[in-house]
Amino acid sequence: MKRCPKKTALHKGDEDTSIKDVIARRADWIDLFLGWYSDGLAGKTVYFPAEGYKWNDLKRYNADLRAWQNDLDWSGAVALLQARYDKLTAFIEGCSENELYGGPMKGANNKWTPGRWAEAAGPSHFRSASKYLRAALKKAKDSDG
Repeated sequence: MKRCPKKTALHKGDEDTSIKDVIARRADWIDLFLGWYSDGLAGKTVYFPAEGYKWNDLKRYNADLRAWQNDLDWSGAVALLQARYDKLTAFIEGCSENELYGGPMKGANNKWTPGRWAEAAGPSHFRSASKYLRAALKKAKDSDG
């Protein structure tokens, strides 16, 4: 992300999405996971992926999130992702192996453990963001000549 110029990070590409949007979305995904985990432990209803949305509504959720995060600038998105990464890391380091992998996450209504959900919210999403970032930077470089 340090190699990404602000202008490139804010350029809207496919599906009206910028690098900034992808990075901010990854931060949001960590927030969603930590909220699911917390709500499940508290015995509250866990909304997947978010209240008012179903898994097949992710395109709508992502579009709404871009609108909600419209005022977030590039440095803010990077800082937000770093802060959420730190929270996710602290969560993982603060859990025992059994807490992470000993059984399904409460409220998830599936067999995924908290550790599996944490991997999906963090490393898995970081890999896809990295792939998107590399492709967008290559496309920007190629279009600059």
